[in-house]
Formats: sequence, C-alpha cells, structure tokens
Amino acid sequence: MSNEAVISRSTSITTPPRWVNCDAYLFDIDGTLLNARDAVHYNAFHSAVKHVFGVDSLIDGVPVHGNTDIGILRAVVRRAGLSDTAFEERLQYAREHMCSEVGRNSNALQPELCPSIADLLDSLKSAGKLMGVVSGNLEAIGWLKLRAAGIAEYFDFGCFSDQAEFRADIFRNGVAEVHQRLGPLASVCFVGDTPSDVQAARELGLPVIAVATGIYDREALTPHGPDACVECCTELLAHL
Repeated sequence: MSNEAVISRSTSITTPPRWVNCDAYLFDIDGTLLNARDAVHYNAFHSAVKHVFGVDSLIDGVPVHGNTDIGILRAVVRRAGLSDTAFEERLQYAREHMCSEVGRNSNALQPELCPSIADLLDSLKSAGKLMGVVSGNLEAIGWLKLRAAGIAEYFDFGCFSDQAEFRADIFRNGVAEVHQRLGPLASVCFVGDTPSDVQAARELGLPVIAVATGIYDREALTPHGPDACVECCTELLAHL
C-alpha cells in the first residue's frame, strides 16, 4: 500500500463527521424533541379556522409533518376556496386565536420526550454548546410545549413560523441568531425528524441529523441525505 493510501485511509477514519463538535445545535420540536399525546394544538387549528376564517373544516388531509402552523392554516383555507388575500388579511387574528386557545388549555398538554433527549440536552449544555429551537410552531405554542415537557430552560432562543412561513426560512433565521451571538464563523448543526428538516438544512448547506422518532423511519429519511440518520438520540450520545 502506498504512503498516500495510508494517509488517506487514516484521515477517513480519524476525521469526525462535520456534525460533531459544532458550536450550536438547533432542534425541531414535534417528533424530534417530543411527541404530543393530546389534541390541544390540533383543536386550536380547528377553532381558528372556524372562528377567524369562517371555514368549518378539519386539518385532516393536509400535510402537517414538516409543515408550519402558517402553512397548515393556508392549506386549509385554500382548500375551502378562500383567496390568499383573505387569508393574509385575517392571519394575525388567526395566530392570536390559536395561541390563546393553546394557552387556555395548556394544562391539558401531554408532551412525551423522545428517547434520550434529556440526556442529550444535558450533554450539550455541559459542553457549553449554544442551543436553539427552529420550529414550524407558532412561538407561544412552541414554548408552551417545551415548558410542559420540562426542557424549555435548555434553549437559548427559538425561531418559529410567526416570522417565516417556510421551514428553510425558519432555519435561516436560526443560523442568523447563532452568528449574531457567536460570530459569523460559528458552526451550526440541525436536528430534525422529517424530510423537510433535511431539505431545509441542505438548502443552507449545513449539517443535519435526522432522527426517526416522528412518523418517518430511518428507511424513509436516509434517501434525503442527512449527515447522520439514527433511530433515536441515544445513538448520538457517544459522539456528542
């Protein structure tokens, strides 16, 4: 074996993946950090659709996993025949209505932490990593879920769909917040559970870990090309 081959082989073995030892880790919420075992958020959609847009329709049949709260509302309203103009005119009221509904019923929230999430967050916090959430939830709803799950204090900031309807833009806002806090050279890794999470990170050219703790299994996530794809976060603890 040539010296060049030995060096190449040694480098491939010892060089850690680019998602290891990043300065900041940004997490999706639903399916990644926790899974909701209640209908509070679900019912808030229906209440807003009915009382704000005058549409008596469920969100059933609209893609929700990897979508955003704004995107879900828009899809339901479009399906009912309302124009985008009418949607935009009432969107602020719909956001306020949904957040109010979830807040009013927050005692009924039943989030279940995904496997090893508490240990992973402890490990990252002990290592001094900046942590944030990048979620399609509306901000007030996202924080209510995190507080109900007992993990809100781990996160330094959050970016939500209040300011950005599309997931890639939410992720972009998260990166901007990291760079504002740590400087423009800070490295960022995303953790999500859907193909949309992987695609959003790929759009930004940044590493992403896919976890099969939502509705997508490893076989469904792997073809989208995440830097790592694991059954659950237990597999990450040895590396992070």
